[in-house]
Amino acid sequence: MPEAREYLDLRQREARDQWILVKERSPIVKGRQVDFLPVETLLCLTASLLVNHRRYGGSTSHKAEEPVPALARLFCRPNSSVLAKMANLDGSRPNGARYEVEVAAQLLAAPERLASTYRLILSAARSAGIDELSLPDFLGLEIVGAGLELLGQEKLDRADVEAAAQEASANWLKRRPDLEDRVTEKLLVSVARIGQHRFATDVLRNHGFRCVFCGMALTAAGGKRARRMLVASHIKPWKASLPKERLDVQNGLAACPTHDVAFDTGLVTVNVDHRIRVSPKLEDAARTDPAIAAAFGRPPLAENLLVAEDTVLPGRRYLLWHHEHVYREPLTTHRE
Repeated sequence: MPEAREYLDLRQREARDQWILVKERSPIVKGRQVDFLPVETLLCLTASLLVNHRRYGGSTSHKAEEPVPALARLFCRPNSSVLAKMANLDGSRPNGARYEVEVAAQLLAAPERLASTYRLILSAARSAGIDELSLPDFLGLEIVGAGLELLGQEKLDRADVEAAAQEASANWLKRRPDLEDRVTEKLLVSVARIGQHRFATDVLRNHGFRCVFCGMALTAAGGKRARRMLVASHIKPWKASLPKERLDVQNGLAACPTHDVAFDTGLVTVNVDHRIRVSPKLEDAARTDPAIAAAFGRPPLAENLLVAEDTVLPGRRYLLWHHEHVYREPLTTHRE
């Protein structure tokens, strides 16, 4: 039985030897598959930063987005096996190995250590003759100096996340009595943070990496160096949302920091017909104060959400929630 240290203390030579074994592997048409090697398991873990395995079942695994198909081809396994390993790692499968949960808990809680492990595995793969076509750098960390940044973390309140983890831990331990409270809570906190990262990534991509209120584009402002100039904001806040709502792209808007704060505090809202509405007091102030007008006049503030034709639009129920609990003004005062 493998131990967590075989993954956490993986060395370059060990990783290279494992890749050589993977290269010699033939696809298994039927029957039991060979056990996952540490390099495979760890890449499945890093893939969880991009892919939510819970979106797919046995009949839909073929629809899984990258890097799942690329890893499946490289490992000579079906997509379903890669997704199942991802489920083992986050503890959502009752038959998952305890050491895998421990590995996930430790690495997901330490992004820089996870990034270092990822780079080691890719370096070992290259030395074993596995090129970028077979194993793409799906986290973009092979570039010297590149770091792993989890998006949207500023939107999570530590106390809220830890309280939710403690509450969920009791239910998990009923299904997984082999796990310890400490490991379970640590993993659940990490899973929440990774979920927020995926949510933020999906929301920013959905809105074309530009503010839906004023149109400021992230790429026009300096690419990755300007990440903090664009925020993926929940319409219905994380704390008030159900678990599925926290990951729902329809519950998110991309905004520059100024309009993000205004939306979060109820100075600005979005009607169900996607018109942008400014609170009366702020609207009055914008008429007389040039500084406020520079952010909340029209322009730069658009009349309607700035979205593309293929954008997944915000959900009506989330917008109604924002009206009632954040903007706090009756809907009967304007046309819907």
